Amino acid sequence: MRKWIAMISLAGMAAVTAGCSTWDNLSRAEKGAVIGAGAGAAVGSQVGDGGALNTLGGAAVGGVIGHEVGRRTN
Repeated sequence: MRKWIAMISLAGMAAVTAGCSTWDNLSRAEKGAVIGAGAGAAVGSQVGDGGALNTLGGAAVGGVIGHEVGRRTN
């Protein structure tokens, strides 16, 4: 089951990355949010033993942190 959650998380990150085909038009804050959400989802999945709630929580927290870091580097 844990492998399936990891695979679904990876597929979700790939979909988010593929959805950003207009990466050049994104601001640094938006790029930071995308990268942060992907990293947060991966960390949340591993820390929370692959639970969906932990993965989503990690993605949300990572997205917010990534957005703020990107916003401050503009």
